[in-house]
Amino acid sequence: MPETPPDALTAFEELARGRRAVRQFADEPLPEGVLDRLLDCARWAPSGYNLQPVHWVVVDDPALKGPLREACLGQRQAEEAPATVVFVGDADVVARNFERVLAAERELGAMNEGYEAFLRNLIPLAFDRGPAGLAGLAKGAYARAARPFKPVPDVPAASMRFWLTKQVMLSAMNFMLAASAAGLGTVPMEGFDETRVKRVCGIPARHVVPIVVPVGVPADGELKKSRLPLEELVHRNRWSAD
Repeated sequence: MPETPPDALTAFEELARGRRAVRQFADEPLPEGVLDRLLDCARWAPSGYNLQPVHWVVVDDPALKGPLREACLGQRQAEEAPATVVFVGDADVVARNFERVLAAERELGAMNEGYEAFLRNLIPLAFDRGPAGLAGLAKGAYARAARPFKPVPDVPAASMRFWLTKQVMLSAMNFMLAASAAGLGTVPMEGFDETRVKRVCGIPARHVVPIVVPVGVPADGELKKSRLPLEELVHRNRWSAD
């Protein structure tokens, strides 16, 4: 195990514990270049099979902020933050990225021929939904029928939205922690009309928008938040009774 600098974990603990949802933002622009750095941190979040299906629509145009606020059920932070990042999951990620990812991994020396062959067999099986999504429905039905008899994973073909949401949320957490490290505030918003958000931002209909994150300089004072005790939430080896 690589040796960790003695203060690195402590610093991260303070960062994780100190992050709060910020709903009031100062009327200040973001520092030059910082937003791109935060998005690059989001880019380095893990993703299933390294397919990297996450995109980000940065809304900072005043002409779009009002419509975006309306799509977000009138929540003012979507308009008042200097920028609001709409996190998007690309439903066409296999067609768009699979071959590019394989080529990049080969060039980097991060993948051997055996693993590449494994992925070339697995990815079509896991993601191909077939005409009108019928193959996806069939794969979901098979999983439900077979599960009583053997372990069967959920496959993206049967639940693409669920798979994409997991990838997006990993990226969003990287983004929010990076923002905290930069002294900025964020708030993860789930209260919005996805169809309207897509319309405002020109996002393809087949893609998904699991979360919207305004970012800026906090105007709130000291924000406090409680958490349930760790011992109530950790289960060792098996689920323990309440």
